[in-house]
Amino acid sequence: MKKIVRTLFIIIFVANFTYADEKDYSADNFFHIGQMNSHDENFSLYFKTREKPILARGEESNYITDFPQDLYIYNYKTKTSLPLISYEWFPSKAKFFLEEYDFPVFPEDFAYYLLKDNNTLVMISAIKNINKNFQFDITNKKLNQYPSSGKFEFIISSIAKNCGHSQLKENYKCNYYKPLISNNLIN
Repeated sequence: MKKIVRTLFIIIFVANFTYADEKDYSADNFFHIGQMNSHDENFSLYFKTREKPILARGEESNYITDFPQDLYIYNYKTKTSLPLISYEWFPSKAKFFLEEYDFPVFPEDFAYYLLKDNNTLVMISAIKNINKNFQFDITNKKLNQYPSSGKFEFIISSIAKNCGHSQLKENYKCNYYKPLISNNLIN
C-alpha cells in the first residue's frame, strides 16, 4: 500500500513539474507581442492596425498589405494615444538609409527593443534583404541608422543584451531585453 501511495505521489509530482516546465517556454517569455510597457511604466508601446489597405510594390510582384500596423504610444498619465512610427512618414525616412533596397518597408517589419533610458528604440530588421537597423529617439521623434559597432550585442534573434557599468560606482552588469513585435510579423 505504501508503494502505491508513493508511486502516485511521484507521478503527480512529476506531472506537475512537467506542466510548469512547458509553461516557462511560452512565446511571452521571448517576445512582447503587440504591446510592451516602458521600464518605468509611464507609457506603453503597441501596434494598431490601419483601417485602409496599402498597395505596395513587392520584390517579385505587387502586393496588398490588407491590415498593416503602425506603432503607437499610450501615455498612462495623460491617457492619450499617439502614432509614434507610422506608414505616413516611415518608408520615406527609412529609404534615406536603405539605398540598395528599392521596396517599401513597414513599421511592423522590425523588432523594437526599448532601452533602459525609456527613450531609445533599437529597431532590428526582420526582413532578410534589409541589412540595416535603426535607432529611434522617442522624445525627438528622430530616426537614425543604428551604428554597427555599438555596445549593444545581439546574442540571438529574440533577446538582446547590454553589458557594462551604468555609473562609475556600480558593478558590471548585463541587462536583457525582449523585443516588441507585431502579430503580423509572426504570422
